[in-house]
Amino acid sequence: MVQTIRIEAESREQAGKGAARATRKGGLVPAVIYGAKQEATLIALDPRDIMKELHKGGWQSHLYEVAVKGGGTERTLMRDIQFHPVSDRPIHVDFQRLAAGQKIRVNVPVIFVNEATSPGIKAGGVLNVVRRDIEVYADPDNVPDGFEVDLGEAAIGDSLRWSAVKNQLGTRLVDRDFVVATVAAPTVVEDVAPVAAAPIEAAPKGKGAKGGAAAAPAAAAKAPAKKK
Repeated sequence: MVQTIRIEAESREQAGKGAARATRKGGLVPAVIYGAKQEATLIALDPRDIMKELHKGGWQSHLYEVAVKGGGTERTLMRDIQFHPVSDRPIHVDFQRLAAGQKIRVNVPVIFVNEATSPGIKAGGVLNVVRRDIEVYADPDNVPDGFEVDLGEAAIGDSLRWSAVKNQLGTRLVDRDFVVATVAAPTVVEDVAPVAAAPIEAAPKGKGAKGGAAAAPAAAAKAPAKKK
């Protein structure tokens, strides 16, 4: 199930940049709840609640029950957060209101099973994970914890796609039927024996040796130029 988080909020009466600045001066973050063919609801949030969600990560896949003081509770998704260009603090938050029966767009992690019995991996193949999560449309009350991909029959060279997920739990793929993982052939590194360098023969000693070290300086010497 998707995680549902409750956030306390205060109601705001006025919209506009001036009202938003006044909200920030009061130590709160202005926000808005929109969607589901209803009028937008202006609210203000404690910045510590927003920072807590940012530090946890995955806030775009969580459900938020926004409880407005003096009002009701809105079931929402946090769609966008605007940050100050210098301090990097949140300065505005957009929530999308969920209508009855509306599906949400979430990322669900991929879980690989039966890796130990995969014939490809047992033969030395390597599991190459292309996507660690899959983005789908899902019922907010029935978001799966993970999609299982069975590697029990995967051989070297096989590509496992979204269609390999046996239990899709009523979700609908956002993207096309892409590759989730492959079983690649093992990389073979050939051991090449180093080539031994040919031994250097010592030059024969003596003045009469031809082609020896003693003859090299004489051959390299140049005759003095004749004066005209």
